Amino acid sequence: MSFAVAVDGPAAAGKGTIAQAIAEHFDFQYLDTGLLYRAVGLAHLHGFKNLQKVAQKLDQQSLMHPMLRTPAVSKAASEVAKIAEVRAALVNFQREFIKRSKGAVLDGRDISTVICPNADVKLYVFANQKIRAKRRQMELKNRGISVDLKKVQNDLRMRDDVDMKRVEAPLQIASDSIRLDTSTLSVKAANQQAIEIVNQKLNTKSI
Repeated sequence: MSFAVAVDGPAAAGKGTIAQAIAEHFDFQYLDTGLLYRAVGLAHLHGFKNLQKVAQKLDQQSLMHPMLRTPAVSKAASEVAKIAEVRAALVNFQREFIKRSKGAVLDGRDISTVICPNADVKLYVFANQKIRAKRRQMELKNRGISVDLKKVQNDLRMRDDVDMKRVEAPLQIASDSIRLDTSTLSVKAANQQAIEIVNQKLNTKSI
């Protein structure tokens, strides 16, 4: 039995943490699709011109570079994500990933709408912008990067704008997605809610 979980949402809403918790709980394979775009974005910052070729040659090792979580690469990822040829190449990578496992969890911004519109479970994870900014600032601080909160919030606002207004696969809420607002939830509570949603679907599918 194959089973796919699609987790979408804006930056710093908690979708990655939730997706990883689901994968660990059910022993599913996990892919942070944002790392694909960050890897291409990093190549762009390093001067690579043929980004389509870069996207076509990505592998799991490419997603482990220590620079992928930096603010500069995050911004570059949002820019390269607007390139149709890059998106097409990375769509193939993601769909092949789903095929390789009996259970897969992918998080990103177009998983429910483009990558896996027939996913067994679709989650849209979100939180208010101030909460997201504080989370992102703390995340950066834990990695030794000091950033002003107002700058973080402004960067998130710009990122949201780019992600939602781009022509190619913009961030949207699929009509059949289950919305999960993490603004006032602890990590444990948010993870548990998501796991319960997936578990209900698994039980229904196995009947």
